[in-house]
Amino acid sequence: MFAVVRTGGKQYRVAAGDKIAVEKLAGEAGDTVTLGDVLLAGEGDDFAEAGKVTVSAEIIAQAKSEKVVVFKKRRRHNYRRKAGHRQQMTLLRIMQVGDSKAEPKAAAAAKADDAPKLTDAPASETKAEAKKAAPKKEAAPSKSGTHAADAEKKPAAKKAPAKKAPASKAEDTK
Repeated sequence: MFAVVRTGGKQYRVAAGDKIAVEKLAGEAGDTVTLGDVLLAGEGDDFAEAGKVTVSAEIIAQAKSEKVVVFKKRRRHNYRRKAGHRQQMTLLRIMQVGDSKAEPKAAAAAKADDAPKLTDAPASETKAEAKKAAPKKEAAPSKSGTHAADAEKKPAAKKAPAKKAPASKAEDTK
């Protein structure tokens, strides 16, 4: 199921498991928020009544967006001003769209995908095992020509010597 929600003066199309960046919302990482201003909701071509649909999301982090440079200049007046701005934003993971009973499976699957996968062996051991298991590459032919693959090559054909340009008349008269 998807929904179109409005927050921070912007509209976002969301579904369970999506990650979005919105204008700053109150809360810490790990908190759950409810996006109440649902404009449209549905599944496929079927639309649900937007007033009854709720969207719950988990705050992943509070961050800043990319820097915007503000540069003012008035030519021929030696007037230049440069300033920068980074807007505060909140990263959200949409946990559920619709009724509270509707999609607990999708929310659990989203958390399982984001969890780091742990292995029993340290990374250095797994790399060493991967090198041992990798098939060996054939040796590249050497430049010296002593390799067996070079012996099979046919010798290059000899080129004809370049012709000399005819001498000018001034040199012939001397």
